[in-house]
Amino acid sequence: MKVLIVDDSRVIRKMIGRIMKTFGYETHEAGNGVEGLEQLAELGAMDLILVDWNMPEMNGLEFVKAVRADSLHANTPMIMVTTESEMDRMALAFMAGVNEYIMKPFTEENIGSKMEILGIGTAV
Repeated sequence: MKVLIVDDSRVIRKMIGRIMKTFGYETHEAGNGVEGLEQLAELGAMDLILVDWNMPEMNGLEFVKAVRADSLHANTPMIMVTTESEMDRMALAFMAGVNEYIMKPFTEENIGSKMEILGIGTAV
């Protein structure tokens, strides 16, 4: 199982990566939406994408819309992991195509429970 983690914070990418590895995922990282799209083009289908909202070059909302416009990735489960906590922001993210939404700071349990909601297995 492969996951793409798109966040401009290297620390956050590593934290999420460690969590995803405990769930049995092979992790891939990108520092912004442009890099995320490049990773998808290079690596192909992912089983899950976790994406931040606030990033340079291409933010998470733009990334989600671009992913959903690509038929290869249109149905890939996506979780937005962000500091954006306003209800209107959450609504925008869901309308753009994310499947779940996690506010930072997060825990392994937060991510695991969202994966369960999406019907994605974890090794834990």
